[in-house]
Amino acid sequence: MTKRDIRLTPTSYVVLGLITAAGRATTPYELKQMHAGGIGGFWTLNHAQLYAEPDRLVEGGYLSVEREQGGRRRKLYEVTAAGRRALEEWLANPSDEFTELRDLGLLQLFFGADPAAVAEVQLRIHGEALASYEALRRTAAEWPEGPRLVLESGIGHEREWLRFWRGVAERD
Repeated sequence: MTKRDIRLTPTSYVVLGLITAAGRATTPYELKQMHAGGIGGFWTLNHAQLYAEPDRLVEGGYLSVEREQGGRRRKLYEVTAAGRRALEEWLANPSDEFTELRDLGLLQLFFGADPAAVAEVQLRIHGEALASYEALRRTAAEWPEGPRLVLESGIGHEREWLRFWRGVAERD
C-alpha cells in the first residue's frame, strides 16, 4: 500500500497513544474499551472514530494492520516506527491551544433554561463523577504519574463544577 500524507489530529494521537500503551496489536473494539476505561472522562470521542481512524493511520504509514486468519477475522493494528516518532514528537511539544469548554448544562443555561432545574441535574452528575474519581484515586497509587495527575485534575474540576452549580442552585 502506498502511503499518503495525512494530517494528524487529536483523535490520531489518541489511537497512537492507546495502541502504544497496550503494548501489542490492538483491535478497534479494544481501543473503544481502553478509551472508555481511561480517557473517556476527559476526552470524549464518537466510537465510530475509533473504528475509522486506525485505517486512516495505516494509509499514512503510522500503523500497520493484519487481519486474523480465522474466527471473526478482526483487524489487529500496531504502531509503526513512523507512528512512534509522531507520538513522541507530539508528546515533546506541549499544546498552546486554549481548552474548549463544551458543557450542555452551560449551553442550556445560556439559552434560558431554568437555572434551578439545570443545577439540580448538574449537581447530581458532577457529584457522581467526583465520587467515581475519588474511588479511582484509592486504587491509583501504582499508576504511572501521567494518569495520576490527570485523575487529580478531574477531581479538581468536579469540585469546581459542584461549587459553581451549588451557587446557581442557591440563587433567588
